[in-house]
Amino acid sequence: MSRSLNERVLSQIQERDQDAEVRISLAQLALVVFFAALYVAAPKAEGGGAFNITPYALSAYGTFTLVRLLLAVRRLLNPAFLVLSIFADVVFLIGLIYSFHIQYGEPTSFSLKSPSFLYIFIFIALRALRFDPTYVLITGAAFLAGWGWLVWYSVWMDPDFPGITRNYVAYVNGMEILIGAELDKMISVVAVTLLLAYASVSARGLLGTAVRDEAAVANLSRFFAPDVATSLRGGGEDELKAGMGVSREVSVLTVDIRGFTPLSANMQPGEVTKLLTCYQRHVVPAIQENGGAIDKFLGDGILATFGAYHTGEAHAANSLRAVEAILDCAKDMNQELREWGLEDGIRIGVAACSGNVTVGIIGSQDRLEHTVIGNAVNTAAKLEAANKHLGTAVLCTARHYDMAILQGYQPTKKVTRLKDQAVTGMKHAVDLVSLEA
Repeated sequence: MSRSLNERVLSQIQERDQDAEVRISLAQLALVVFFAALYVAAPKAEGGGAFNITPYALSAYGTFTLVRLLLAVRRLLNPAFLVLSIFADVVFLIGLIYSFHIQYGEPTSFSLKSPSFLYIFIFIALRALRFDPTYVLITGAAFLAGWGWLVWYSVWMDPDFPGITRNYVAYVNGMEILIGAELDKMISVVAVTLLLAYASVSARGLLGTAVRDEAAVANLSRFFAPDVATSLRGGGEDELKAGMGVSREVSVLTVDIRGFTPLSANMQPGEVTKLLTCYQRHVVPAIQENGGAIDKFLGDGILATFGAYHTGEAHAANSLRAVEAILDCAKDMNQELREWGLEDGIRIGVAACSGNVTVGIIGSQDRLEHTVIGNAVNTAAKLEAANKHLGTAVLCTARHYDMAILQGYQPTKKVTRLKDQAVTGMKHAVDLVSLEA
């Protein structure tokens, strides 16, 4: 279980990283277009007649970026190529900055004053789109080395080196190098790299937690309705306490198998389980596809609610649509049971009603249950039992039926109104509605 979950986390991270590489390539391509637009719009910025490397660098880097984008879209990027692309970024930007002193006929220290240095942070930040801090660290280290080389070359290799100054004014107005300023730049690169690497690690952890939560919801959904599982996951640990609840008007639906007790008495345990599995496999989707949530299984009985977890829905109409779906699927279910050897199949009883219930959590500190409690639940159970005495398949209160009609329900089954019916367990006679299969 743990191993499969870890594999799922890694798979999600890899998928997101592949998507991130597409976005990184698009961003780099946008930078190329931006640099090209600046170059075209401001040709006078080239200076004198010295050799200008800019158009060649843009063309080469643009071509490389297009290849990178194609590979990213096709999910063909591998770690070696990703590292290669980082060094391509460094060579492109540092080389472009270095070329400024050639274009303007100035000492190499002139290039160190270029504001294009700030693009370094964009290239580092792009790698933070991944959930892997490795590439953020490599990018930061590569640009740090590149800028360090440019400083070293300016001081030790340039025959026109104008010297080092400690005077900030002289540094700003002249070609001298201020060591403190270059250290500030390098410290900034290191700090941004480490912060973004930490952010990538944190984001990776959050993604792992999210995937685990998703898996937890999937597991909870096998025991609870999906809405209940999401509700349980969404609340904090302190919120899941016995005694919590909210009052809502909902529709309650009960379903069970007619004569299940004597039927199961003559069957083997494996056959009983097989029968219930077939029955629930057909009935449960009919309920859920019409907006219902399974509250619990009671042997051969199913208790479902409509509108308990999403307010403002046409819960009464949805419940009767689910009833019709159950009646329709019963034919396929019985055909399947006959093929298994149960020649007579089974008969299903269904009941529905609406009313205010408490939706909440009951139980002890160590065992909690999310459920619905109220008169509507009890009434639905009594109506379902009344099917046996009235010889009906589906019963609901007239109030429930009329509410469903107002909410847009259009019956496709034969409807019979039953006035002033005595129902066992209910003090007063009640108007009922029967739907025929």
